[in-house]
Amino acid sequence: MSLLAPFALFAIAAIGPIIVAMYLLKLRREERTVSSTFLWSRMVRDIEANAPWQRLRRNWLLLLQLLLLLLLAFALARPFFQTTGIAGRNLIVIVDRSASMGAIDVEPNRLDAAKRQAITLIDQLPDDGRATIIAAGGQMDVPAAATTDRRQLRDAINSITLNNGGGSNLSQALTLASALASREAESEVAIISDGNVQIPQDIDVPGTVRYFPIGAQAENVAISSFSLQPSTAGQTLFVQATNYGPNPVSRRLDVYLDGSLFNAYDITIESGRDEVRVAEIPSQVQVAEARLIDPTENDALALDDTAWATSNAGDETQLRLVSSGNVFLETALDLLPGVQYTTVPTNTTTFTETTAQIPVTILDNVVPSTLPPGNLLFIAPPRSTEFFSVTGTIEFPSLRPQPGDEPLLRNVSLSEVNVLEAARLTPDSWMRTVIDGDGSPIMLAGERDGRRIVVLAFRLQDSDFPLQVAFPLEVSNIMSYLAPGSGADAAQLAPGLPIAIPVDESITSVTVTRPDGETAQVEIDEGQAIYANTSDLGPYTVEQRQGDRLVGRQRYAVNLFAPDESLIAPQAELEVPQESGLQQAVTQERVGRQEIWRWLAAVALVVLIIEWLVYQRNGIVYLRDRWRRRRATT
Repeated sequence: MSLLAPFALFAIAAIGPIIVAMYLLKLRREERTVSSTFLWSRMVRDIEANAPWQRLRRNWLLLLQLLLLLLLAFALARPFFQTTGIAGRNLIVIVDRSASMGAIDVEPNRLDAAKRQAITLIDQLPDDGRATIIAAGGQMDVPAAATTDRRQLRDAINSITLNNGGGSNLSQALTLASALASREAESEVAIISDGNVQIPQDIDVPGTVRYFPIGAQAENVAISSFSLQPSTAGQTLFVQATNYGPNPVSRRLDVYLDGSLFNAYDITIESGRDEVRVAEIPSQVQVAEARLIDPTENDALALDDTAWATSNAGDETQLRLVSSGNVFLETALDLLPGVQYTTVPTNTTTFTETTAQIPVTILDNVVPSTLPPGNLLFIAPPRSTEFFSVTGTIEFPSLRPQPGDEPLLRNVSLSEVNVLEAARLTPDSWMRTVIDGDGSPIMLAGERDGRRIVVLAFRLQDSDFPLQVAFPLEVSNIMSYLAPGSGADAAQLAPGLPIAIPVDESITSVTVTRPDGETAQVEIDEGQAIYANTSDLGPYTVEQRQGDRLVGRQRYAVNLFAPDESLIAPQAELEVPQESGLQQAVTQERVGRQEIWRWLAAVALVVLIIEWLVYQRNGIVYLRDRWRRRRATT
């Protein structure tokens, strides 16, 4: 134990003798009525009674007052113990709230343990220290910014809740923490997490970064894939379970169809391996559910033990293909589950169907004078439109996907694709380049006025793209973007991703039924209804109505399906580049101070109350006897 203000102990040497001297000099005269002064000679020896210095006698008041002085002096000296924590005056706390922090290998779960650690760090701040609380995992939140108010900081920490979606990328949080730390000296950044996070390598944090690991267990089995696909016999159910733990495990896999138990499988999975079950089920099944049952109760994360798959059989997405004939494109569309298309001649100028009836139109090497409603896929547009400009052609472009995680290029490789000729496109500012080709965009995508637009600059016949394995995958990705729920993933959504539904002016209401059975009305804005509250896992049903008439229904399943979150083994170290040259966040260093002056002050208050009661004991006894006599007379 150490002291922050040791000179406060001199109060004991200065005030203690004064208290003792007051008791030594205290007159002790007491009136007594006696029959003879001869027998009470000691009581009448006035000189002894008035003696300035006497032998100190036992006195409870003296002992209590000296104890009170001792406690107050030690409290003023601010004693503390060295603990694992922080030492700076400007603290930025990053609390990981991603799905893996829901693991229950620590009581009651990792997130609550992280919040307890964060509150401990707040308690270690010096009196003039300030702190910022950042909740990372999915959309970043800052519930408290640069404040010295301890109550506000504790409330901000306690308000952090688990976020199922968005992953655990700390780029935004560390960028903000670096900006805050650069403004003030003695800044420290504390990361409280299980370590299963993504750290940007192009950042240098100004200040010391400390890592406080949370978690103790790595055992976890998850449902990593679950889907329903149309088949000749009805539907094919596909479910996959993955063992993310270090040891072989046994589980029971229960499959429910529309709420009724369909089958139960006993499965054994080796570490790092998958176990798959496939079954044929009736075509009328709308919602399937898979549950992993752990008889040993060792599985630490329950979020990934349940998954859902939805079927839109009988509610196929209708597409419009405006083309003079394209066998490659038609073959790829035929492979998509839940998709039906109607071919329209290229000289068509009037489109009477509504967006609810046909939400997507594919324009193959044609641009009609009047564009159809709904979302659009342009393939080799011959002229400019209101969405982009065509300024010429480019020969033999080299295809280069733009860096980043682009959903339109998921599982697609373009390294062996060759293109003879492509249109030279000039996009509007709201469009993003998905594929670049020698300075001219080859694929564009974007959203405007509630409509999603994708532009592919070359004719499929002018390339070997249709001969590549990547082609049907790319068509599936494009359809999943233009008509969510129609691609190979069949309406599978990650938590937190919005449901975007194109609607036309004839639709009067859009309703979403959530997994808990509650319904919500979705506002229609500029031809699109967007529902963003998809953080809860489970099936969602979207219904479109014209007045009281139901004109469209689409089902979606929100599942975790996140290997980075299911791999819950806690990390002992975290690599975070810092301006000081350190590449590793400091862990388990005893630089924090746990002060105990508040406890000493509380004990001193108790002693003060006891001292007052002892001083007033005669009056208390008198009042007690008087109350007893009054009670006896009544």
